[in-house]
Amino acid sequence: MTHLYWDELQNHTFQYTMYCQDGNPEVGLSEVYDGDQLFSFNFSQNIRVPRLPEFADWAHQIEDTPAIFFDKGFCREMIEKVGPLFEGKIPVSRGLPIAEVFTLKPLEFGKPNTLVCFVSNLFPPALTVTWEHHSAPVEGVGPTFVSATDDLSFQAFSYLNFTPTPSDLFSCVVTHELDGYVAISYWVPQNALPSDLLENVLCGVAFGLGVLGIIVGLVLIIYSRKPCSGGTSGHLGVWRQRRMRGGRGAGLSCNMGSTPTEPWTLGWRGLSRAPWDILLVEVSVPHTPL
Repeated sequence: MTHLYWDELQNHTFQYTMYCQDGNPEVGLSEVYDGDQLFSFNFSQNIRVPRLPEFADWAHQIEDTPAIFFDKGFCREMIEKVGPLFEGKIPVSRGLPIAEVFTLKPLEFGKPNTLVCFVSNLFPPALTVTWEHHSAPVEGVGPTFVSATDDLSFQAFSYLNFTPTPSDLFSCVVTHELDGYVAISYWVPQNALPSDLLENVLCGVAFGLGVLGIIVGLVLIIYSRKPCSGGTSGHLGVWRQRRMRGGRGAGLSCNMGSTPTEPWTLGWRGLSRAPWDILLVEVSVPHTPL
């Protein structure tokens, strides 16, 4: 049975669901707030179990164990007395579970994380969830949390703590116990965040390229604004393009009016030496006596 509490002012919903059945588990309890499960109840230990560690403090503050066991007894009595009256008259509902696996936090190799196996379209909530790593069973898996949804079906969560590596292959195996249906969902690392070392290397390379670009830009700006002049002031030279012998290169030369001087040349030339082609950058600046 399900109790819904509605706060019209804050527009929040708290859902308390007690269910019992002939399968495993025989009885269960889930408490959901705004669609997110907060607690389940361990009837063998008589304690409330938080779905996430953040809810642990709240779990110990609620003292309603007598009311929970009253609801448990009432649910079992309804199954035993009312169930036979409708047997064969009401069609049996079945939902084939659908499994999906994802990480709780963004994936980073070498850093602890948690795999989440989310099971939807579950009815009745009789299931077993196991984990495998490279087809080998994984031990030490925590409890499976089952909660009701608004469409009167159920969903389940199973969690596995692990430290991811690039070669990981995990699988979540969901077995629907009443009909033996098995759903399997696989997980392999994808779209991992770069490691700290790679981030530092990329930042260093980007910084170095940025500084080099600034220096080259400043040099080009300075020489593009500088007039072509020699020992005599007021004489501007003429920039001209010349090609190297054999058409293997090109250059810019600056000559001073009618006064023959050694040209200031900035250019490049290519040498061909099989089996490689070599590209040389040539910069020559004439020496002007003081």
